[in-house]
Amino acid sequence: MAKIKTNDTVLVISGREKGKRGKVTEVRPKEHRLVVGGLNQRKRHVSRNSTRGAIQAGIVTFDAPMDTSNVMLICTECDKPTRVGFQFMPDGHKVRVCKHCGQAIADGKRGE
Repeated sequence: MAKIKTNDTVLVISGREKGKRGKVTEVRPKEHRLVVGGLNQRKRHVSRNSTRGAIQAGIVTFDAPMDTSNVMLICTECDKPTRVGFQFMPDGHKVRVCKHCGQAIADGKRGE
C-alpha cells in the first residue's frame, strides 16, 4: 500500500516550492516521484513537427515530477503535515493512519 496516493493533499518540505500545498495529480511509484498540480512548473519549447498537429507549437508549461521524499502528506482530520502509518481495521482492510492524531486518513476513492 502506498503512503501517498492520487488526490492527496501534500506539503512540499524542501526545494524551490518549499512551504506550498498542492494536490497530487499523478504518482510514479517505480521512479519514487509524483506530480503535484500547480507546483514545480517547467517550460518546454515544442515544435509543430514533434506535436503532429495535436498541440499548437510554442512554449508549453507543465508540472514536472518531484521526488516523494520532498513532500509530506496533510492529514484530512487534523490538517497537519504528518508521517503515515498503517493499521488493519476490524473488517480486515488496511488503512493509512496519521501519526499525530491516530485517525484513518480518508482515501479519495473510498471516502473513509
